[in-house]
Amino acid sequence: MERLAGVVPLWLGNVAIGLAAVVAAAALHWIIVRIAYRAGRRTPWRLDDLVIRRIHRPSFWLLVAFALSAVQPAMALGDAGVRAWTRIASFLFPALVGWTAIALLGSWMASVEVRTDISVADNLRARRRRTRAGILYRIAVFLVLLVTICMMLMSIPSVRNVGVTLIASAGIAGLAVGAAAQPALKNLIAGIQMAFTEPIRIDDVVIVNGEWGRIEEIRLTYVVIKIWDERRLVVPVSKFLEESFENWTRKTSQLLGSVFWHLDPAADIPRLREKLEEIVKGASLWDGRFFNLQVTNMSADAIEVRALVTAADASKAFDLRCDLRERMLAFIREEMPEALVRRRGEITLEQRAVPDRS
Repeated sequence: MERLAGVVPLWLGNVAIGLAAVVAAAALHWIIVRIAYRAGRRTPWRLDDLVIRRIHRPSFWLLVAFALSAVQPAMALGDAGVRAWTRIASFLFPALVGWTAIALLGSWMASVEVRTDISVADNLRARRRRTRAGILYRIAVFLVLLVTICMMLMSIPSVRNVGVTLIASAGIAGLAVGAAAQPALKNLIAGIQMAFTEPIRIDDVVIVNGEWGRIEEIRLTYVVIKIWDERRLVVPVSKFLEESFENWTRKTSQLLGSVFWHLDPAADIPRLREKLEEIVKGASLWDGRFFNLQVTNMSADAIEVRALVTAADASKAFDLRCDLRERMLAFIREEMPEALVRRRGEITLEQRAVPDRS
């Protein structure tokens, strides 16, 4: 009983010291957060609240860990307890620091997304900034995770060599050598290269493998393309650096669309050109830059008539082309049926001489 009486007060003292440190850290964190919120309201930059919300939870636990480490010498833990405390602290501190760093990176990426609106018409600069920021953000998160895991492994003596090996393999030379044999590392290097060369950007209109769609996501190793019929095409990043593809919005979102009709050679082209002008100028999808109608080819039975029209982006260009095709066909069918292709035949009558029987 006397031994138990001597252990319990010591244990309760350690718990009391630990609880006091946690309460003090929580109070200090609350004060710091309130001061940060008030300071953020006085600044014109409204993204301060976003940063504070992102780092609120990881910073709290990091402050608690610092407080417990500060009061650890005041606890009577003994040699075994101190060794266990040191082992746990060296394992948790890198994780908390990495968590905080990733939260800061996430707040930076969120601020970039808020400041770059890609829903506007002229969004080339916004798409460039968001694409580059997204790729660099994923690279930074990958590196933070790698360093965090290495530091956590190095805190364990039995696996310290593994942590050192991972840190050594994170060098550029190691990645370059491994790229030839590892497809994942190859795509990772391609993703880093894409952040600076920018062959594609978020919301670009592309044609890959015969599929028309928009760039929806750019990850470190793959790209997600949203196909026009709501499917998703997942393509390795290296494909955009090694193979050819069509990018309709590389410099600008404006496009020149074409519509073809195959008509009878007797069709009245000036009349069709006048009707096209009437339809195009009354179309809300036309951007007012250019249009024309020309005969571009001819065969024995038909002529090929092509109309060119411009639109602000790929979606509007596609809808405008469909509208022109339908309305011109309706006009030809109702007002100019002679312009429809007809199959002709030539009949030759031979007149035979009739002998005179008189």
